[in-house]
Amino acid sequence: MSNGKTHYLLLITHYFSIALIIVAYLVVGILYAVKTPPWQVPDEPAHYNYIKYLAENYRFPVLQMGDYPHNYLEEIKDKKFPPEMSIEPLRYEFHQPPLYYILAAVVYKLFAGRLLPLRLLSVLLGCCLLWVTYHIAKEIFPGDETLALGTTAFVAFVPMHIAITAAVNNDTLAELILAGILWMLVRYVKTSPPGLGGTEGGRAEGIGRFVGLGVLMGLGLLTKITTLVAIPLALVAVIVKGIWLEQDQKSNFAQRYLFPVTCFLFLTCLLTLPWFVRNASVYGGLDIFGLQRHDAIVVGQPRTAEWLAQLGATKFAQDFILTTFRSFWAQFGWMGILVDQRIYLILALFCAVVGLGLALFFATNYTNFTNLSPQKRMALGLLALSALLTLLSYLWYNLKFVQHQGRYLFPALVPLGLAFALGLREILARDKAKAVALLFLTGALILAAKGLVTGDFNKLSILLLGGAAAVFGIKALLPERYDDLVFALPYLGLFGLDLICLFRFIVPHFQ
Repeated sequence: MSNGKTHYLLLITHYFSIALIIVAYLVVGILYAVKTPPWQVPDEPAHYNYIKYLAENYRFPVLQMGDYPHNYLEEIKDKKFPPEMSIEPLRYEFHQPPLYYILAAVVYKLFAGRLLPLRLLSVLLGCCLLWVTYHIAKEIFPGDETLALGTTAFVAFVPMHIAITAAVNNDTLAELILAGILWMLVRYVKTSPPGLGGTEGGRAEGIGRFVGLGVLMGLGLLTKITTLVAIPLALVAVIVKGIWLEQDQKSNFAQRYLFPVTCFLFLTCLLTLPWFVRNASVYGGLDIFGLQRHDAIVVGQPRTAEWLAQLGATKFAQDFILTTFRSFWAQFGWMGILVDQRIYLILALFCAVVGLGLALFFATNYTNFTNLSPQKRMALGLLALSALLTLLSYLWYNLKFVQHQGRYLFPALVPLGLAFALGLREILARDKAKAVALLFLTGALILAAKGLVTGDFNKLSILLLGGAAAVFGIKALLPERYDDLVFALPYLGLFGLDLICLFRFIVPHFQ
């Protein structure tokens, strides 16, 4: 009876914790949606114009020459979108797939085209994303509530992600669908059904799973092209499970590989074919995504080749890395609102520490990692592959256009959140915390000694290193019962940073 009560209380605590994270995200998301002035999120006017066109004309728009008036866009951004300058000419998102805009058009109609309800639709989708994120982490590590909550909190409280999910765009719906696909694939590789060649129930279960996967993949491609990474992910899951995990040796090649791949690809094609045929007829040739038309009309958008020629490879790479880092965490408006340099330094230091923790996790736990079940290793591999494919697509996009915007990495936020939680917990372990405290203290002393010799004290760096040494030193001395509380503090810090970014930088910028 006592064990039953304990389990029940733990269950209540777990669901209360995830509900608290979602409510906190909801509060901050609404604040961002309300307090951010109209159109002061990248591409929001163009997304809004797509919704407006669809709601008022009952047909999908066609991207045409002139829909990207570069000089006008730069002027209206510089003047902070004054009421006398219309956003009507900004139509360069007209090539996007239709699913988000169909949903948003319903909201547009219900609320007479007001901007705030459309922003709140994205916030609501963000809440759903957090729920799916939590269950992905729980699926991989079923007995590790702390890790699941940390992964969810990371996705919830990255400041720039809050800003994007509180704006009018198709990004959040695409992230939600991609997370749903990841969840399905993780469950697929973690289960060992009787096999497609086994019992009748096993075959039905396999068919249902791949039907759902095909539907989600189709809906993803009808939302945003970033979900295209789901296709190679699903193919890898089927192939590797067939080779590595499948225990039913009676199943043949068709049952093990051909049936599942054909099933989800067929449904994906069935759902997306009408849209792709429409695009081919409208834009010509094989331009089924409208990307060739988009590339042709964005005259004036900076090109990578031009910047490379002007800046050189070294300076270009430095700008790329620095801007990507800043805009992943906190670079608001149309990339024009930077936060305090000290905040970026703290974030960079924190990322380095967590990255060290992640490296130590795999180094010191290699034996334990290899002892994990093949299903669990496969699930972690799928998340890593998802992040890699998103990174490669980001790099590919920047080969043509200068788009050093870290928000394009948000489709990988779920695996990044899990990696962050793993690294953070590892580096906060007592033995690691002692070593890190000594490392930071040594760095602070070296900088202080250098300052005494040269007379040039880098006070900020010394303070940061000394503060980090104190934090990790205190953690090493605390009893284990405080481990979960200390683990939660960085996420509470991110929540506080969300409010600081909004009320200290975004709102004052427009006043």
